[in-house]
Amino acid sequence: MSKSEDFPITQAVRALRSARVEFTPHVYDYVEHGGTAHSAASLGVDEHMVIKTIVLEDERKQPLICLQHGDREVSTKNLARAIGCKAITPCTPEVANRHTGYLVGGTSPFGTRKPIPIYLQESITVLPRIYINGGKRGFLVGIAADDLVRVLKPTLVDAAA
Repeated sequence: MSKSEDFPITQAVRALRSARVEFTPHVYDYVEHGGTAHSAASLGVDEHMVIKTIVLEDERKQPLICLQHGDREVSTKNLARAIGCKAITPCTPEVANRHTGYLVGGTSPFGTRKPIPIYLQESITVLPRIYINGGKRGFLVGIAADDLVRVLKPTLVDAAA
């Protein structure tokens, strides 16, 4: 990274720096509803390596985050079964923002407003490098999957649909 940083300094970036995680910043033109297909194409990487951060709630309205490959969906039924919940549902954008402090499309699992349990699709751990939201729409960070596991200490699950 250069002295004249030309990327946003978000709570996620601060959390990564605090945890001494080496990362590469990647700014791209955000497209509403473009999803990981757009960000992967913008960066020229495989969509499987772009990790989406999905904010969900259990039946007691307790928040949780599931990290999933960009080219896969989260099976809320499989996730609920894996973590011992009756039901898991996606949060509305407003509720997700309240839980994390991030806007949908810019949600990072790093530097959330409050600690939230994190569940990681286990197959992500075998990837040498991943691209995950850096806390702002149109901004991903490239990090080693090992660093993600070291810093977030997620529960590994198989929740891909």
